[in-house]
Amino acid sequence: MYAQGKKALAICDRCGFTYRLKDLRYEVQNKVKNGLKVCYECYDPDQPQYDVNELSTIDPQSLYDPRVDTGEADSRKLFAFNPIGGGVTSLGSKTVGLDITGEIGTLSVSIT
Repeated sequence: MYAQGKKALAICDRCGFTYRLKDLRYEVQNKVKNGLKVCYECYDPDQPQYDVNELSTIDPQSLYDPRVDTGEADSRKLFAFNPIGGGVTSLGSKTVGLDITGEIGTLSVSIT
């Protein structure tokens, strides 16, 4: 059997000030007491956003009974829709009439 401790004093584990023992509270982290007894000013309530125990962490990595991708070669071709294109280029895309050309020239700068 324990003594009642009506006038017992204790030291806050966080700030170090002396308080009545009955005024100190256990600090809780992740819904578990961490062993610290702190005063009402130092008490930090358990934050629900830090509660990672209730989150689903299931992350399946593979598929059950997978199938081979038969359209891989077709999906790697470049293409355009019919109103813009019209023929087939050497890359396999329908962009005839939309070819881009560019030229490199020289630039002379004179400072006066």
